[in-house]
Amino acid sequence: MALILSMAKIHESELILNPDGSVYHLNLKPAHLSDTIISVGDPTRVYKVSQHFDKLEFEMNRREFITHIGSYNGKRITVISTGMGTDNIEIFLTELDALANIDLKKREVKEKRRSLKIIRIGTSGALQEDIALGSHLISDYAVGLDTLMCFYDLPATDLEKTVGTEVQEQLGLPFTPYVVQGSTLLRDKIGDGMIMGNTVTCPGFYAPQGRKIRLPLKYPKLMQQLNYYNHNGLWLTNFEMETAGYYALGRILGHEIISANAIIANRIKNRFSKNPGKVVDSLIKKVLERI
Repeated sequence: MALILSMAKIHESELILNPDGSVYHLNLKPAHLSDTIISVGDPTRVYKVSQHFDKLEFEMNRREFITHIGSYNGKRITVISTGMGTDNIEIFLTELDALANIDLKKREVKEKRRSLKIIRIGTSGALQEDIALGSHLISDYAVGLDTLMCFYDLPATDLEKTVGTEVQEQLGLPFTPYVVQGSTLLRDKIGDGMIMGNTVTCPGFYAPQGRKIRLPLKYPKLMQQLNYYNHNGLWLTNFEMETAGYYALGRILGHEIISANAIIANRIKNRFSKNPGKVVDSLIKKVLERI
């Protein structure tokens, strides 16, 4: 479903490069790109992944985008932190794709396209009572409650369109959420034995996820309505802030992307993990062994 983009030259104000020829935000060059990439939201989590590498060949620190490149069991792997939110994911994936599929010197799209394998390792809160703290969940579909895809032409299946429309109606939103399935190839490879879920991606951590601290909520029944939603057995299982952006841009750009989630909260039971770091660390080890 990847779209074929124009072969016209890309202006320097559109794809910004640093003086050394690296892409603007990631500060990386094409040589730094491996076929398999692990992405994490928290910059400190990069070190938790790379500590398992057999060797570390490269490090780059730029804003929230920290990159380590090394090898694990003889396979070259890049791990990069993205920060939180689909706005950061747009920057991250657009610049990764530029490294893979743009001739940066000529500023032209390459004739032969390269498809990357990207595995997100993130934390998430469960939307269903029976999803235990400490479990690992692989995201099959993602529902985007953010508006990133209002600015892109995203191909969608009939099922995805239907779910998006139903979620809009159920919540009373002024826009239609976008719904995208992740990579079935990576889902089957990485997700064996994990909970198969469908992830809701929110444009914030508090009110957009139904948390009330001091300000009143415009959608006070958000969590309950998402908890009850069901389309022919498709239940919504967990909240987070990036997966739908990954899946949507991955489809448009032609990359294989999957999201693996460490469940550290259960919103229905109002419980939070006593040791979230342990849950994340076990997921990191599991993903590395399956790459």
